[in-house]
Amino acid sequence: MVPTLLRHLIGGIAVFALLSGCSEKPAPPPAPKPQVSGNVIAFPAGSAQLAVLTVAPVQDASQTLLTLTARLTWDENRTVRVYPPFNGRVVRIAVQPGDKVAAGQALAFIASPDFGQAQADTGKAAADFALAEKSLARVKELFDNGVAPRKDLAQAEADHERARSELSRARARVGLYGGSASVDQSLALKSALAGTVVERNINPGQELRTDQSGAPALFVVTDPGRLWVQIDAREEDLPALVKGGKFKVKSDHVPGEEFEATLDAVADFIDPQTRTIKARGSLDNGARKLKGEMLVTAEFVAAGVKAVIVPARAVVFTEGKHYAYLERGAGKFERIAVTPGVERKGALAVTDGLAPGQRIVTEGVLLLQQVFRASSSKNED
Repeated sequence: MVPTLLRHLIGGIAVFALLSGCSEKPAPPPAPKPQVSGNVIAFPAGSAQLAVLTVAPVQDASQTLLTLTARLTWDENRTVRVYPPFNGRVVRIAVQPGDKVAAGQALAFIASPDFGQAQADTGKAAADFALAEKSLARVKELFDNGVAPRKDLAQAEADHERARSELSRARARVGLYGGSASVDQSLALKSALAGTVVERNINPGQELRTDQSGAPALFVVTDPGRLWVQIDAREEDLPALVKGGKFKVKSDHVPGEEFEATLDAVADFIDPQTRTIKARGSLDNGARKLKGEMLVTAEFVAAGVKAVIVPARAVVFTEGKHYAYLERGAGKFERIAVTPGVERKGALAVTDGLAPGQRIVTEGVLLLQQVFRASSSKNED
């Protein structure tokens, strides 16, 4: 009885094992691997690895935009900064920031003993000239009558001329600041240009001194309708910086708008500390949308630049060289050596090795690198 049961049990196990073995499917054949021949990688048709790769054409740098950081400042040709010409005390302030003023208009009034001294010098010079004029007339009359010698006449004429010169100097000094000949010690601070008061650094009763070096201007008057664009560029940006050329200015604070500017000057030297070149443009701000000291971007067309632009991630550095992967057909990619230039905001300029319109791998470059390394290791083994 027991042996019969044992035989049935062994037979059932054998049948179950046989059925289980018949139900298993055969393993699929391994996917064909990419082939490496020299510097070319060839993927078989339908390879899943191709889905990882992204290919894009190389862009011509002469058709791309060079974007530089810039800062807006007042046009110094239309700006005046008012400083105190004499020591004194502020008596009255006549304008406020935002006020429009005419050329020669008073901005503030100060009481200045030093200016009063200049007025007194004018009065003294006028009295000395009157006395010298009378003395010359008297000596000349005596000389004509043969009483006075010629040397007295020459001395009187010299004294008269010195008195005339001193009077002219004293009057010009007082007149330069718009003061009167009478001694009132009142000096008006005036604007030399018409414009808008954009800055005021003066208070009533403030004591003013002329020997305070580095002190800010009491008033800044400018024409906000015209601004300068101060640009920081690098050596490799020089081909795009053409004096007299046009460029665009954009600001994050004025979205969707761009302003045309003209490049007026490019410095003849490079800052040894920052290795940057100063350039200056100007633009019309009649709509007053842009403000002084605003940070903006300046966009130049990189005309004449002999380079192409590729994504920085498309170029890898290995074995002491920089490489990119050029598409040579369906599933075929060639590794070629390139010469990189300047990288800015994820875009890399390539000065040698690529031509505009060629298609290179921009995503999945590391996969291609791994394939090359694996092939190299296999060949070494």
